[in-house]
Amino acid sequence: MNLLKIALLQIAPCKTLKENLEKGIRYCTEAKEKGADIALFPEMWSSGYRIYDRPVEEWKAEAISADSDFVQAFGELAGTLHMAVGITLLEKYENAPRNSLILFDRFGERKLSYAKVHTCDFDVERHLTPGEDFYVTTLDTACGELKTGAMICYDREFPESARILMLKGAELILVPNACPMEINRLTQLRARAYENMTAIATCNYPESVPDCNGGSSVFDGVAYLPELEHSRDTCILQADGKEGIYIAGLDLDQLRNYRRREVHGNAYRHPKKYGLLVDTQINAPFIRNDYREN
Repeated sequence: MNLLKIALLQIAPCKTLKENLEKGIRYCTEAKEKGADIALFPEMWSSGYRIYDRPVEEWKAEAISADSDFVQAFGELAGTLHMAVGITLLEKYENAPRNSLILFDRFGERKLSYAKVHTCDFDVERHLTPGEDFYVTTLDTACGELKTGAMICYDREFPESARILMLKGAELILVPNACPMEINRLTQLRARAYENMTAIATCNYPESVPDCNGGSSVFDGVAYLPELEHSRDTCILQADGKEGIYIAGLDLDQLRNYRRREVHGNAYRHPKKYGLLVDTQINAPFIRNDYREN
């Protein structure tokens, strides 16, 4: 086995940026002590995703730069610990903040910056700037190079998000989250992993955080093995609701062998027949007055 150890930091935020920095560093250090190769935070860790039931201008003022001391501290920590770190933040950006993830590799190099594309425009996230695209990077890990992408929370509810990442080569998709991980959302993650033959690691806030319930998970996307008569459960980690570090071992050799032989992903697609998928027209019953094109 070529096991990549993914640490999901299912932890509750504090009241200040400084406290979140200190707690984040503490938990990353503990994750490394447990053997982690990658540590992932829940959605918008810098502010604890505290954007509901507050004045918009108040939480907007908590946005920080992608080059802030907070973000750079996690880059330096990644290099010191020799562990990749996916840190999340309310990112200061032009006219309105973004909901972002920055991934540092084990040498402390910034490898990926991603802003949530599918902002929840039916609610307070309409005050955020959506991201422009989905990105995949080659992450140098102790297990070798790994094609890694990201999507954030609501992005998971659109098959196109994971599909584009798969088409760009992603073997692992990191998913920071901040909402209840109930059966239907877990089913979405299972489906995204299954249909794309891609591992998906999701980190949520624990049940002590309002409107969250833990349930962080890793689906490895490997549904069938030659030695098994029936399909297997692709869920290799399912956290409970408690605060803590949850570590999954992702067998990269098994995943890659599976991707080379099985029928999903991009093996038998017919994209020339999918033209309607890029049609921008929206018809009833799906018309919403708060929809944003960009």
